[in-house]
Amino acid sequence: MQERGKQGRSRDETLLFLTDDELRNGIEAMYFAYRGFTADPDTILQEHDYGRAHHRTIHFINRNPGMIVSDLIAILGVSKQSLNRVLRKLMEDGLVEARVGDGDRRTRKLNLTETGRNLERRLSESQRSRMRAAYRSAGPEAVAGFCTVLEQLMDPQYRLGGRFRQAE
Repeated sequence: MQERGKQGRSRDETLLFLTDDELRNGIEAMYFAYRGFTADPDTILQEHDYGRAHHRTIHFINRNPGMIVSDLIAILGVSKQSLNRVLRKLMEDGLVEARVGDGDRRTRKLNLTETGRNLERRLSESQRSRMRAAYRSAGPEAVAGFCTVLEQLMDPQYRLGGRFRQAE
């Protein structure tokens, strides 16, 4: 039996007709959630004089070992010059290494060093813990709905096709 709310509409029907204030509340919730989600990593990054661009770079290299610079530029949506500044610092600090590509010697394959993997683990540990707790608290149906909303907020080329959804 569906829960009835405003003017006799089901909860599902009500969600399709959100007011501007309800949408603003959702936007604010995203801001506050993002602030909470990034708080612990930001503290760790400050210890190394790094910013969120360094974190994103480390994250995606860890998720895609051996990726080439042009692919990382596409994923991050940044300029080559901007990424080069970040990569140069991470390489100088011994967190990232670039190896010559197998087929094309002009390409460089990016990998985290052991030090880089350790920092990535520290950065993502609190985020995974926060996500795990939120998912458990919300329950499977809410998680599935949340993942659908996130995918719909993404530009189409970045949608993950359910890759991050909770296992059935």
